[in-house]
Amino acid sequence: MIGVIDYGMGNLGSVVNALRYLEQDVRLIERREEADRCDALILPGVGAFGDCMEHLEAHGFVELIREWVAAGRPLMGICLGLQALFAASEESPGVAGLSLFEGTVKRFDLPADLKVPQIGWNRVEAVQPDCPMFTGIEPNAHFYLVHSFYVDTPDSGLIAGKTNYGIDYCSCIWRDNVFATQFHPEKSQAVGLQMLKNFADWSAGV
Repeated sequence: MIGVIDYGMGNLGSVVNALRYLEQDVRLIERREEADRCDALILPGVGAFGDCMEHLEAHGFVELIREWVAAGRPLMGICLGLQALFAASEESPGVAGLSLFEGTVKRFDLPADLKVPQIGWNRVEAVQPDCPMFTGIEPNAHFYLVHSFYVDTPDSGLIAGKTNYGIDYCSCIWRDNVFATQFHPEKSQAVGLQMLKNFADWSAGV
């Protein structure tokens, strides 16, 4: 079973519907003890970094996520769910993230002809050729993005995919039992469904 963490904000409906379309056993997780029945977790997110961390803490999910990852269990983050895995964000100074990986979240500083937030379809270049999440997906496939902030990590080996929007930036990460995307697989039509299926298949073997 895949649990989608419900902490009061995020793109829950579209993620759950996409997984159900793929005939996956999925449930919303509103309390940390409900995760005990799950084989994998998804941390979605839409909104501000500070609000995200406040809601995760209030619902008891901060320690759950840290313990889950430390135990080697599969976790996928989506959009703000990727950013929350890092230490801090320029969006919410002074607010600590989950700090699972080294790096910070920065606001785009781009030429005037490039709008912020970036909204729409853009290419994702896979940079870890053995990353199982890109199985069955054409190189440089387009995924859907909506964001003003991006992950800046000094750990290049963590980056599984990158995207260009004025700058090359990290658009997904993969390490051990954690995979996360800045883009929205659940809104990315066939390629996004394939990636969610890949996560489900991979989770079954972790």
